[in-house]
Amino acid sequence: MMRGMRLLPALALLACAVDASGQTAAPATPSAPRPVPTAVWASKPTTLPPYPPGITPWVKLSEVKARHAGQATWTERLFNDGRLMADYVFAAPGTRQTARFHPDTREWFAVVEGEVRVEIEGQPPITATRGSLVNIPRQTVYTVETLGPAPSLRFVLNVAHAKTFFVADAATPPPQPPPPGAAWMTTTINRTPGRYDEFNQPHVNVREQVSNNSAYTGGRFVRDDKSEMLIIGGYERNLPPLDPNDRGHFHAESAEAWLVFAGQIRYAFEGQTPFVASEGDVVYVPSNTWHATRFIGDQWSCRLSITEYVGNTLVLEPRTAPRPPGR
Repeated sequence: MMRGMRLLPALALLACAVDASGQTAAPATPSAPRPVPTAVWASKPTTLPPYPPGITPWVKLSEVKARHAGQATWTERLFNDGRLMADYVFAAPGTRQTARFHPDTREWFAVVEGEVRVEIEGQPPITATRGSLVNIPRQTVYTVETLGPAPSLRFVLNVAHAKTFFVADAATPPPQPPPPGAAWMTTTINRTPGRYDEFNQPHVNVREQVSNNSAYTGGRFVRDDKSEMLIIGGYERNLPPLDPNDRGHFHAESAEAWLVFAGQIRYAFEGQTPFVASEGDVVYVPSNTWHATRFIGDQWSCRLSITEYVGNTLVLEPRTAPRPPGR
């Protein structure tokens, strides 16, 4: 008897799914959950957290270039905080990276200058130019070649200490040196190339997007179990007046980094004088540190927000009004 009674609700639901014409109605798409503002007691260190060794709040692209003046090809580490690492990779025209992949991590990069051809396993070739973002899943073979008469400059991000393996298409090992204390050896790996989904696409060019739609503000471009990256674009004219007392928010668990990808962004960090970073600059703030960001100037501005936790919590000051976009 009880077993039959349990079937009744299911049968009723099935009956409701059939419309008057006898056709089965499509199930409704569930809406995404909305954030619930909640007053909480949150702990915060009484001493401002220090920056990890070798990491500074603001890396200016102009200063990076000056350090490598006259070099045809170079790579500079921008930060490695033990969770994520970022490099600037500068390549002369015609430079081609050999076929490679990352066994357990996702790489993504932003084209800051120049033009590159990217071949990703299972995807049509991509011509990436200034404003392009390219997302390469784990265990997926890819190559990058600098096209045209000018060098290319790419901001490249991966998980800290991520490994790079090279396709063994020759009897000799790759020209790249192995990690310290390691040696190259031939092996076999049963790979499963990564898939793209609603949060991860192979390529987008933000400049093309805003050229086609002046209301373009970006969105999530990278999301997996190890990191997340959001494109955040807009105009200062669409923001409320600057409030110098606005401390923004902090993250309890994750640091946050940014690549200024277009225009200029104002940063106000706890314990530091506010500054304005320009296109190509890289900015970093530790966890548990108040920080406020803002588009600056008349032009469209864009920052790439990089965090170590997916959907990490924003700890805000108590407020009654909604938080405006772009801040």
